[in-house]
Amino acid sequence: MKLPKLEIKNLKVKSKNLYGLQILHLSDLHINKKTKVEDTKRLVAFCNSLEYDFLALTGDIINCKVDKIIPQLETLNLLKKVFYISGNHDLFYGIKPLKMILNNFIFLDNKTTFIKYKNKDIALAGLSDRFSKFYKIKRNEKEVFDFLNNNENSILLAHQPKDFYLAVNSNTKLFLCGHTHGGQIFPFHYFVRLFQPFLAGVFYKKKTCIYVNKGLGTWGIDFRYKANSEITLLKLINN
Repeated sequence: MKLPKLEIKNLKVKSKNLYGLQILHLSDLHINKKTKVEDTKRLVAFCNSLEYDFLALTGDIINCKVDKIIPQLETLNLLKKVFYISGNHDLFYGIKPLKMILNNFIFLDNKTTFIKYKNKDIALAGLSDRFSKFYKIKRNEKEVFDFLNNNENSILLAHQPKDFYLAVNSNTKLFLCGHTHGGQIFPFHYFVRLFQPFLAGVFYKKKTCIYVNKGLGTWGIDFRYKANSEITLLKLINN
């Protein structure tokens, strides 16, 4: 996987409670044996040159066994303030060795935490990918739901858009996900929409802002058409 030209997508989204917060959102890197260490260094340098409060990495970091791409992943460790969750490819190729090597990241699968922002406690939670059950990993949906529902200022990270319902029903203010690649190659957009409620971009449901990132890498064919890669800097503004 060859990394594309790195450009930032500046996006303003509405969330009164989280006003002013800046989140760098990456998803679906799909790093494999063809990914050059120089490219990962370029990605890290680009991201670290930006100003953000934290980086959300919503799954599918790898697309091969971890032991085949150790230098690339060690380079990723230089990214700052990273919270991440698993994608289906991470589970397939080995989430345990991935966690071990990404020791500078905070792993949020089925976990909850708080971050401080302007004297506010912002509730941050993550879910493991929906394929977890095939790997005998329990998704703690009830615990995550209760945590989000009991905190006014809340953010949920998950890999697939299908998990949006949990965010909406718990009055979560922001839901970040990826997985779809925005369809990756038109007209496969229509096929993806048969299985996912959202393809790409910003959506508002009740009190929740939903953002589906088209991701940075590719899967299958190393090619995109009418679904550009993206690195998104989300700036939260008043309603």
